[in-house]
Amino acid sequence: MTLFQVGAGSGGIVVLDLLARDPRVTRVVLVEPDVFAPHNVHRHVFPASAVGRMKAELAAEWVKERRPELTIETHVADLTDPAMLLTFEKLAAECDVGVCAVDNEAAKYAFDALMRKARKPWTLGEVLSGGIGGWVHRFTPDGPCYGCVASHLQRTVTEAPASPPPDYANPGGPVAETTIPASKASIDVIAGLHALVTLDLLSEAGSQDNPASQRPASEHEFTSLLFTLKRVPGVFDDAFRPFRLRVPKSPGCLFCSAVPVPHTGEDLDVALDQALARLGHE
Repeated sequence: MTLFQVGAGSGGIVVLDLLARDPRVTRVVLVEPDVFAPHNVHRHVFPASAVGRMKAELAAEWVKERRPELTIETHVADLTDPAMLLTFEKLAAECDVGVCAVDNEAAKYAFDALMRKARKPWTLGEVLSGGIGGWVHRFTPDGPCYGCVASHLQRTVTEAPASPPPDYANPGGPVAETTIPASKASIDVIAGLHALVTLDLLSEAGSQDNPASQRPASEHEFTSLLFTLKRVPGVFDDAFRPFRLRVPKSPGCLFCSAVPVPHTGEDLDVALDQALARLGHE
């Protein structure tokens, strides 16, 4: 089976390591544009001697040392690069399951679009500011898209980090930086959950009787899993507590709605205003 992953940072490499050890995975495609920097060392599996090398290259070596027979293909590229779109669409179409391990909002939306077009299941892991907890989301072709989930959580979930949330209505806009970095321990816990959820999706994708690409979203135990790691007054009442949410698909979502999105700038502005107005009344 083929795994298509974007991101090999401090959490992404943990997810990749755990998934690549599964014998069902025979091919990995990794997209990672960044260089391994000095500030990455204390939260990463790569050594200080690797500073200055590409993370994609280091990740490939890490995986091959553990699974020499595994085929791994790396792309040192930005997932949002229009020049690479056709290549990424081909990779998405060839994979069985996708994994998103990035904290860039534009890249999350781009990966969501790729996987929905290819009608392939995928997962996303997110560590909250300060490592107080994290999310793991699972997506199927007929279920809610990342836009649906992000908008729903922003409007309804009160257990949120103190840092400003991303502007989910403007995926191409600026993203607020996380002011409190998470510890490697926190990152590894959420990455481990991310890997487990992905392995479950991998099992479904490999089932001929009930493949993940055909299983209705309503049959899944959850769309989004929130796991708290610290007790934070006013945010989380308890540490190590899971919350499972089934997020519905939004009929007015601009990203996955069956209604085509207008292509002219003026019409798109009107459509966006209408969608935001609907969200404000739900």
